[in-house]
Amino acid sequence: MKAAIENRFAEQVDFLRELVKVPSDNPPGDTEHHALRTAELLEGLGFTVEKHPVPEPFVRQNGMVSVTNLIIRETFGDGFGPVIALNAHGDVVPPGEGWTKDPYGAEIDDGALYGRGAAVSKGDFATYAFALLALREYADELEGSVELHLTYDEEAGGFVGPKWLLEQELTKPDYAISAGFSYAATTAHNGCLHMEVIFRGRQAHAAMPESGADALQAATPVLTALYEERERLKSIQSEQDGIGSPQITVGLISGGINTNVVPERVSLRVDRRLIPEENG
Repeated sequence: MKAAIENRFAEQVDFLRELVKVPSDNPPGDTEHHALRTAELLEGLGFTVEKHPVPEPFVRQNGMVSVTNLIIRETFGDGFGPVIALNAHGDVVPPGEGWTKDPYGAEIDDGALYGRGAAVSKGDFATYAFALLALREYADELEGSVELHLTYDEEAGGFVGPKWLLEQELTKPDYAISAGFSYAATTAHNGCLHMEVIFRGRQAHAAMPESGADALQAATPVLTALYEERERLKSIQSEQDGIGSPQITVGLISGGINTNVVPERVSLRVDRRLIPEENG
């Protein structure tokens, strides 16, 4: 099996480079173009690729622009064995500042491939695809099915990706393996809740701030309380191995229109990681 994968390593790297070159930042979450390119590349490897576009109103409701999820199904033997789903996501957080290489250039330097999503989780697209190609060489020894679920909303919560595939009954796996970044197999993962908190004030010129209502000033004690809550959560530990403590992060703050204007609207985007005991 190892040799079957290593023999196609250069081809796998080229495949990954093509995935990295197509932006799929989330936000804004306009990812359909990446899915279609991925499907094209997978079909070039000989796979039959199912394309499952998610209705736009539901996509918009979940803060994204376009999503098409992909499924590949491979059956071995008589197909009576278990169905194992391998899930990975093609959406990535925006690259941000500080890059010394083009985040969509897929440049290889000193044996490392640089680009947004090269590791998480476009790298898993490539790993899954070429592992499945290797399994084909041992088809006579296998029984059951393997499905690749390539979805596009991990950065937005999973509602229009894995959850949508299950709700639409497009898949009914017996087992699921999701991509991780721990370099080890884990059997547990915390949950995630994304929230937006909006503060509304009244615009005024900075020369007369008292004539307005400063939304950022109103947000300040809430920010302080959130960071106090972060410290409190450190004292809580899940009984489930591998989960650890709940977490809270303010990942995005936006508001105001200019330096000399009292901000009338400020929003905070909050990421809250949940443990199994938080079920209320």
